[in-house]
Amino acid sequence: MNREELAGWLRLALKYEINNAAARRLLAAFGLPSAIFAQSRAALESVVGAEGAKAVLEEPAGFAEKLEATWHWLSAAEANAPRTVLALGDARYPAGALQLPDPPLMLYAIGQVPTPWPDAIAIVGSRNPTAQGLANAREFGASFARAGLTVVSGMALGIDGAAHDGALGAAAPGMLATVAVIGTGADRVYPSQHRDLAHRIAANGIILSEYPIGTPPLAQNFPKRNRLIAALTHGTVVVEAALQSGSLITARQAAEQGKEVFAIPGSIHSPQARGCHALLKDGAKLVETAQDVLEELPQLAHRAKPQRKEKSAGQPADAGDTLLDALGFDPASLDALIARTGIAAPELQARLLELELAGDVARLPGGLFQRVGSG
Repeated sequence: MNREELAGWLRLALKYEINNAAARRLLAAFGLPSAIFAQSRAALESVVGAEGAKAVLEEPAGFAEKLEATWHWLSAAEANAPRTVLALGDARYPAGALQLPDPPLMLYAIGQVPTPWPDAIAIVGSRNPTAQGLANAREFGASFARAGLTVVSGMALGIDGAAHDGALGAAAPGMLATVAVIGTGADRVYPSQHRDLAHRIAANGIILSEYPIGTPPLAQNFPKRNRLIAALTHGTVVVEAALQSGSLITARQAAEQGKEVFAIPGSIHSPQARGCHALLKDGAKLVETAQDVLEELPQLAHRAKPQRKEKSAGQPADAGDTLLDALGFDPASLDALIARTGIAAPELQARLLELELAGDVARLPGGLFQRVGSG
């Protein structure tokens, strides 16, 4: 895309008074944006009405600066992380997004854009997960990558980041490991803690945004971007989610798009499991392994291996450990464990530390301990 073409698309996309549906009508009637802006007011009014025509003919505020910033962003691409603007109608534009009632006019991508886009699964969940939730997200991401699927998520803290990380660690060389659909401009890394993860995704996957360069992390943009996460995939797996979690928005949008929704069950005492349990009550499919997901999707059934299901993430080597058996899978306090096991506090603390260092137990806020893995 040269600078003149970019200017036309950007000017159309920045006309917030014109929604994507109206913009599509203009494109269908007149062709490329450059042709739209060459039309008379009367011709434009015949498609989008008087107010719409007025909006089209007025240059957006700050347009020159936005164009310069976008062109500079494109020009500053690195060899291992190319930057691309995908306009509606581009052969590389993801087919799944075209099925949306309001597909973005422009998508900003960092990374090698595939043609066609590969089979993908979304993994989403809490920004404040349990240790088990993090382990599950990482293992599901890795399992999908080993099956040749691209993992799509939102690069948020918690479950999203673990899913991306798992896919990056397990993907075969040259494979599109993961896609991060973000709620800011593609020139921003949010949250900042994921700067290293963002670099890894750009080198072995794609960072994708519908928001103009320079867009800060605005709260209203994140729920909207969730429809893209769902659109790029065959189904959505919710690992952990509170009842008010944004992950449930992604799940709802996936269902509205006719996609499958999967949920991993958790403890009835965990707030992070309540969103998943609500989804299960509403008809989501209960899954315990990545294989369960593949077997439920006919278009991906050939990727499922006819063998014993893999262990869940973080399964302890010694599932018969007395202390682990006493701990169970709900968080427990030191006093509760003393009562269950009869072990003196000093010895119990030492054994819990050993299990924590081995990755079999996680220490939670409030002096609680939780087993990690299915045992």
